[in-house]
Amino acid sequence: MQVLISFDIDGTLEVGDPPGVLTMEMVRRVRDKGFLIGSCSDRTLSGQRAIWAAHDIEVDFVVSKHMLPDVKARFEADVHVHIGDREDLDRRYALAAGFEFLWPHEAVDHPYFRPEA
Repeated sequence: MQVLISFDIDGTLEVGDPPGVLTMEMVRRVRDKGFLIGSCSDRTLSGQRAIWAAHDIEVDFVVSKHMLPDVKARFEADVHVHIGDREDLDRRYALAAGFEFLWPHEAVDHPYFRPEA
């Protein structure tokens, strides 16, 4: 099953401003499981790319919030998930684009992020 995960940055990832609860190690874990990953943020695209590069994480996409429909159209996956911390932006854009939505505190405990047994 192919899973695509879109990460908000600020308030979601530990490197955000404010920091979120999802660690970069957790992002690496889903990447290592073969998931398609990327970011969907209010930050500039170059700013998003710089974060991923600074942590040596290869991503499949970086987009602005309103571009989630394009991500869904571009990548074939069985599951599309966006993880974010804002009701007015993250959740609304995710659901409008046909993505599942997880709050960061929900994602921490989600099976996607558990180490392989």
